[in-house]
Amino acid sequence: MKQKHYIDFHKGATFIYIVALIYFFNNDANSDNINIFIYLALHGTYGILWILKSNIFPDKQWESKCSIWYGLLIWLGLSLYWIAPYIIISHNIQSPNWYIAMCISMYVLGIFLHFASDMQKFIQLHHTPNNLITDVMFSKIRNINYLGELLIYLGFSLLAMHWIPIVALFSFILIIWIPNMIKKDKSLSRYENFNDYKNQSNSFFPFIW
Repeated sequence: MKQKHYIDFHKGATFIYIVALIYFFNNDANSDNINIFIYLALHGTYGILWILKSNIFPDKQWESKCSIWYGLLIWLGLSLYWIAPYIIISHNIQSPNWYIAMCISMYVLGIFLHFASDMQKFIQLHHTPNNLITDVMFSKIRNINYLGELLIYLGFSLLAMHWIPIVALFSFILIIWIPNMIKKDKSLSRYENFNDYKNQSNSFFPFIW
């Protein structure tokens, strides 16, 4: 199986996992907690959108085959993202309306940045392969898709109002995302104009890095 199959299956299972948590921890307090159902709507639909993206404009880095053990390791890593809904539902976490609105806004902006940049990359590489992408979504930030993912998962994590999901997210960034960005830069360095592009853009976060 390809890496994408394990990832897609996990993303799709998120909605089922959250519904199962709601059923398991079912009580009167949970049924009135809008935080729980907003989280279900956000993270659940993200899983569905990811599967659609994976099939309509797939990312080449997830197309390689892997062993079942590596696939299970992918599942284990991605399951860190399931800590937030567990905390929200098991502890009946309730957030003020302004806080919920902030998290939803982060999610929506993140979805736009992540999906629009991945679509641009797929289309440009399909029509003009072996060219360095330096315009539109990628003109100022080389890994804007990761910035989008950060906003998405930060929105999810903050809804839990607990430090553990935040630590899990930033552990993922340090262990997986940043090494991937460095690896990508090394790969793109084969293009003549990469150094100029690198000097006028940030890797991941605007004005910082």
